[in-house]
Amino acid sequence: MRIEDGRAILFTGDSITDCGRSRPIGAGSGLGDGYVDFVNERLAAPSFGRTVAILNTGIAGDTIVDLASRWKADVLDLAPNWLSVLIGINDMLRQFDPLQSSFGVPLDQYEAIYRELLTQTRPTLEGLVLMTPYLIEPSRADPFRVRMDAYGEVVERLAAAFDAVFVDLQAAFDRVLIRQPVGSLTDDRVHPNRAGHSVIAGAFLSAVGFDVGSGATDPAG
Repeated sequence: MRIEDGRAILFTGDSITDCGRSRPIGAGSGLGDGYVDFVNERLAAPSFGRTVAILNTGIAGDTIVDLASRWKADVLDLAPNWLSVLIGINDMLRQFDPLQSSFGVPLDQYEAIYRELLTQTRPTLEGLVLMTPYLIEPSRADPFRVRMDAYGEVVERLAAAFDAVFVDLQAAFDRVLIRQPVGSLTDDRVHPNRAGHSVIAGAFLSAVGFDVGSGATDPAG
C-alpha cells in the first residue's frame, strides 16, 4: 500500500465526509458513520499489520469556498502526511436550487480555488488523494449528472497536475448501478446509505493499493 506505517491521513470535504464526526477534529471513535470510518476499520484490522492514524474534518454543506475559508485550521495546521479531499457536490447542485443558487460555485471558480488550495498544500504532503464528486444516477444524459461529470473532470485534471491518487467515485458507483438500483445505495442520489459509503471506501482503498478483497496490501504498493 502507498501509505506507510505510522502515517496520518486527513479526510476533508462536505457532508459525505462529515457523517456526524466529532468536533473539532474527528478521530478514533469520532470519525462519523460514513466511508471514513469504513476505511479506518479496514486499516485498523490486525491482518493489516500497520498503524495508520485517521482524521476527519469534513463539514456538512460545504462548497470549495467554505473549505478554503477553513483550510489553514482544518488542513494545514494539522500537518497530515496524506490528505484526501472530496468536494464539489454542493458547488454544483446549489446552482440549481432557487433558495441557495447564490451559494453555488461555477465550474471555473471551483477549479481556480481548488487549484490554489492544492498549490499551497501539495509540497507539505507525502501523498494526496482527490476523489470526484458524483451523482448516484446511471443515466449519463441526466442534466444534473452531465454537470456533475464536468466537476469530476476538473478533479481528474487537478489530480494529474498535482501528482495525486485519483479516485473516480462516479465510475465506482456506475459499476455498482449496473447490477443494483439507485435506491439500494441512496435515497436522494447524493447522500449514500451504508452500502453507498462502502462503495466510496472500497474505491479509496483500492486506489491507494489496499486489497479490499482480502484485507492485505498490494505487494507492489
